[in-house]
Amino acid sequence: MDAQEFVDTVSSENKTALSRLGSSKALYALTGGEMDEGPILSGAADRAHYAGETVDGWAGETFEAAADTASDHYETIVDKLGDHEPGERPAMFETLARQDETAARLGGLVGWTLVAKKTDEQLTGFFVGQADPQTSQVFRDLGGDIEALREQALDALAEDGDWNAAEAAASAVVQAAYDDYFETLEDLGVNPKPVC
Repeated sequence: MDAQEFVDTVSSENKTALSRLGSSKALYALTGGEMDEGPILSGAADRAHYAGETVDGWAGETFEAAADTASDHYETIVDKLGDHEPGERPAMFETLARQDETAARLGGLVGWTLVAKKTDEQLTGFFVGQADPQTSQVFRDLGGDIEALREQALDALAEDGDWNAAEAAASAVVQAAYDDYFETLEDLGVNPKPVC
């Protein structure tokens, strides 16, 4: 397996989950149904905060880069938000935190980037709709950072070579994010299944 095959495999195995995590309902789930700028930025800040916290201290250049990237993203979002107190840690970061082998951690990181890129695309679209091109560009740029981080993780995985462990971890992280999305929408009385 190589990097592209790995991404294709994980994306194919989690096609439904990633499709729905890339829908407009993902922001509704992210904010608990509060589709206003403040809650949306707060939800994005939570994701960035816990991404950085989860990988902080893991040995390796890729994990250091991930922690730095997430920290930079958090500061960027909080600059827009003004103030932020992190909420509960999202389930996908609980799953990522449980990985204890390098390949699994790298795979989990790739899984997170697949989810994060979908979220950044929805955030970009939201602020385009709000006629806020400056903030939409911020999230477009953050999405670019996420893609670069994914490539770095894939390069590290190619050197490690344990694609099976990485694949299992990547899928576990994506599915944890999807289960969180699904349960949150059900709790809000929204049908999670149709993509919109």
